[in-house]
Amino acid sequence: MLVKEAVVNNQVGLHARPATFFIQKANEYKSSIWIEKDERRVNAKSLLGVLSLGIVKGSVISIIADGSDENEAVNSLTELVSSNFSE
Repeated sequence: MLVKEAVVNNQVGLHARPATFFIQKANEYKSSIWIEKDERRVNAKSLLGVLSLGIVKGSVISIIADGSDENEAVNSLTELVSSNFSE
């Protein structure tokens, strides 16, 4: 299991469009992937789960993966968040 923290810095946080990009990227991996914020953990491959966290600009999230490609998954998702979802 691999855990990495990231800070969401794009204007709208992790809502609608950025959340969709995040979920599409998460679904490219076989590993189980979760996002954790304020002690709440949700499946990173679920739009409703991700949106339910209410992640806004400045939020610190943990990206957690467990599986055969966990390193690639966590690193690419952290990079996506750091790039402000290419906005």
